[in-house]
Amino acid sequence: MIILNGGSSSGKSGIVRCLQSVLPDPWLAFGVDSFVDALPARLRESDAGLGVAADGTVSVGAEFRALEAAWTEGVVSMARAGARIVVDDVFLGGAASQQRWQKALDGVDVLWVGVRCESSVAAAREVARGDRVRGMAALQADVVHEGVFYDLEVDTTHTESLVCARTIAARVG
Repeated sequence: MIILNGGSSSGKSGIVRCLQSVLPDPWLAFGVDSFVDALPARLRESDAGLGVAADGTVSVGAEFRALEAAWTEGVVSMARAGARIVVDDVFLGGAASQQRWQKALDGVDVLWVGVRCESSVAAAREVARGDRVRGMAALQADVVHEGVFYDLEVDTTHTESLVCARTIAARVG
């Protein structure tokens, strides 16, 4: 497995698409955005589910965490069954988020990749995307990396997704 962690609009999704193109074997991609899209509408804006404040602050509740744990276990089960998996995630809880993955991943080979991007650049991408609450990218740019360890880090501030993907692919055994 490859797990990419970075803030909103840091470039993770572009890197994932490029990884699928440059890696010699087929890799399935799963992202936190797809997980959020799969949530029932009532959990996308609730205290029990996922909340996004006007300033871009994201909060998660108990029902979100329970479903996230099931999703994580499901993704890891596919890896255990032999699928090559690349995950695009946002560790809102920093080290605690990584620890949740580690618990599920017991015995699975993982390449941990930090995707960094200067907050001003991520904020500009956020505006261009138009599908995020303004402020989310700047708030997440550093906090998602707090206490997290990586095998490799890439920075998309001035580096294209394809170059980052090739750097990551070179580390895949």
